[in-house]
Amino acid sequence: QVHLVESGGGLVQAGGSLRLSCAASGRIFSINAMGWYRQAPGKQRELVARFTSVGSIMYADSVKGRFTISRDNAKNTVYLQMNSLKPEDTAVYYCYGGGSIWSPDYRGQGTQVTVSS
Repeated sequence: QVHLVESGGGLVQAGGSLRLSCAASGRIFSINAMGWYRQAPGKQRELVARFTSVGSIMYADSVKGRFTISRDNAKNTVYLQMNSLKPEDTAVYYCYGGGSIWSPDYRGQGTQVTVSS
C-alpha cells in the first residue's frame, strides 16, 4: 500500500507563488509514475503535470512556463512549484501515483489552492 500526503496549498493573490509537496510512504517502488491533477467546481478534472514511467515530464498547456514539477527521491517527495498564479488555477490539487488521473492507483487527500484576483 502507498500513502500520499499533500501540503502547501492556500490562498494567494494573482501573480503569486505556491509550492505543493507530496510525501509518499509505503510500497513506493510499486509506483511507475507520479504527478498532480486538479479539480475545480463545475470543471473537468485536469492533469497539471506528471512524471512518466520513463522519466520524462508532461505539463498541461495551461501551466507550461509557470509550473514546475520536481522530486526528491531521498525524501520520497514530489513537488509542484506554481508561479504567476491566476484565478483560473483555483482548484483542489491532488497528488497521484500510477494509473491515470481518472483512475489513479493511489491519490492523496487533496490540497486547496485559491487564487484571488
